[in-house]
Amino acid sequence: MYESRSATYKIMQQEAPKNRQILKMPNPYKVLATPFLEHDFCQKTLPAHTCMRIAKAIFLGDVAVGKTCIINRFCHNAYDNDYKTTIGVDFEVERFDILNTPFSLQIWDTAGQERFRSIASSYYRGAHILVLVFDFTSVRTLFSCASWLRDAMRVNPQAPLVFLLGNKMDLVSQASRCEMEKIAIKTATQLGAEFWPVSARTGENIEEVFRRMAALAYHRILCIEEERKINIMTIGNIDGPRKLTNKVLKKKKSACIDCYT
Repeated sequence: MYESRSATYKIMQQEAPKNRQILKMPNPYKVLATPFLEHDFCQKTLPAHTCMRIAKAIFLGDVAVGKTCIINRFCHNAYDNDYKTTIGVDFEVERFDILNTPFSLQIWDTAGQERFRSIASSYYRGAHILVLVFDFTSVRTLFSCASWLRDAMRVNPQAPLVFLLGNKMDLVSQASRCEMEKIAIKTATQLGAEFWPVSARTGENIEEVFRRMAALAYHRILCIEEERKINIMTIGNIDGPRKLTNKVLKKKKSACIDCYT
């Protein structure tokens, strides 16, 4: 197994490669093409300890839109012209350092063929990021993204981050690209997703969108950790005296049952 293809090797490195180190929130493709308003990391995302955080990203979309090619371009900087159908689910891991904290992005590549759809859906649960991929040369693949999103949301009620990627942008003219972008941004707004045009063949915007995904997922995970910590402290402050009072009342009741009848 090549080191570049080993998930264990990537995770066990002392630090992530330079292009996987993030100290500032990456910008969206366009301000009007995202529902996520985070401009930078806040104080909540400065962890007290630097243990590794993990996020799960699921890639969804019709057959032959280029999900596997996008992942291979990012993880291995490779592009294969020979189309091979994904059978079931494939899996990759990429290591980041975000604000000097180790961060692991698990990337799940699902099959687009209908006969594998029920198999792939069993892996949707627990996703932090849902990535809907369509083909810039086929508007039909864009409109089917809503169906893929509905399937994934059935088992992800915690409202994961949603991205809409338009692949094969290099295969259309500038005029066609602009027209498709307008439709895609409108669709992304309806789906609550952030839109990015990408090209797995040329690598355009691939690195940028993955860095954006990782940073937003990290930010969301740390904010949830902080919120849970506050909730635990609040519950402790309320329930502590209540439990003590109940314990005292129970002791008194057992000593003099007539006083409480």
